[in-house]
Amino acid sequence: MPASATNSLRVAVLADSDTRWKWGALTANRIAPERKGESDIRLDGYLLRGRATPTPRQLQEVGVHADSLREVTAVEFLRAMAQESYDVLVLALVGGGVQAVLHGLKRVWEGQARRPVVVTGYVGVVYEKLADGLLLRHGADLVLANSRQDAERFRAVYEGVGADASAVTEVALPFLGGEPYAGERDPYTVVFAAQPSVPDSRKDRTYLLNRLIQHARRHPEREVLLKLRSKPGEHTTHIEELPYQKLAQGLEPPANFRLVYGNMGEVLDRTDLLVTISSTAALESLHRRIPTVVLTDLGVRETLGNHHFVGSGCLASWDQLDDGHRPAADEEWVSRQGVCADGTYATAFDAARERIAELLDRPGGLPALTPYYTPATAPGYLPGILARHHLGPDGSPLPGAPAHDKEPGPVRQIVRRAARGAYRHGVQRVAPVIRRMGEL
Repeated sequence: MPASATNSLRVAVLADSDTRWKWGALTANRIAPERKGESDIRLDGYLLRGRATPTPRQLQEVGVHADSLREVTAVEFLRAMAQESYDVLVLALVGGGVQAVLHGLKRVWEGQARRPVVVTGYVGVVYEKLADGLLLRHGADLVLANSRQDAERFRAVYEGVGADASAVTEVALPFLGGEPYAGERDPYTVVFAAQPSVPDSRKDRTYLLNRLIQHARRHPEREVLLKLRSKPGEHTTHIEELPYQKLAQGLEPPANFRLVYGNMGEVLDRTDLLVTISSTAALESLHRRIPTVVLTDLGVRETLGNHHFVGSGCLASWDQLDDGHRPAADEEWVSRQGVCADGTYATAFDAARERIAELLDRPGGLPALTPYYTPATAPGYLPGILARHHLGPDGSPLPGAPAHDKEPGPVRQIVRRAARGAYRHGVQRVAPVIRRMGEL
């Protein structure tokens, strides 16, 4: 598989949600090495079909554009990789998806003289399933760590199980940017960055909504915004069973309280205080040196993810915020998180670019992909992961895998879109009702 003959690198990104598409596409642009004095890339996007496949509205809100974009199953994507010639492939997927695709690619590229450099990583803060997620990503040429702290932890996990840790490459979050905070605006604006599944109970989400509204009533001179990730019926990386929009129905918030959508960076442009439970938006805010609060009202717990911010100087409660508290981030903590508030962001991706350039120029091409998990090392785990994507233990399509030998025709595409709509309705509307009935 020869590398592209033009100056522009050919890069493919496979993503399974709106946030991972944003991470993958922005990462692709950040890590693309210059070729012959030029750094332009041709970016082809592939959206993995599933419950969180982005809608057109979500893709527009993300604001990252590709030269081409299409929806695929894992099997269809593997067929495309057998036919297309790319320089770099970014897998922006949940861990199980990365592992399945790595095994599929290993089979697809058997006997090929050249193959793309395969890159994967995490969208944001890694605060759960560290070992599981990392080992499922093992086998890629680069496993990106968004901070110095993550890079150290990643290498320790790989070395601890006897796996090659050389793929771990320290970078930073690819969506940081914007102008540094220059001081209070008029009106002073408080933004609560909502998360789809944190917290996950009606009681806790209602509590947070009420406290936000109370803060708006207590400070009528402030603008108080609830920044939402998705509209009801849409999915992000995580399922949102109790959208704040629905919880807000029937309430009568003050005029200075509003629900907002849109690109997080644009919202931060007018933010004086960012409040969240554990959203990656906190790191975007800290990068700009905007006062940032990680709430402790519901406890500091691993299930909430706010335990990651222990030592940050950002932990506080609504009572403290109501009384005028303004947090001050700990500089040493911030420097270990890939936030790059010290101005080093411009060079944060240099190591990844250099590593990719070396691999692209490797004489004789790259060796075969070698994931840590194999039918020999994880015979009770790996087959199930592959089967979810209609792949057998050797990475080949299982009998009956959808469209594994041909492109879907117009009728199949129409039926597929209708089926996906029904599936999303079932997951978003019907399944939560059944779960709640089971709790009665």
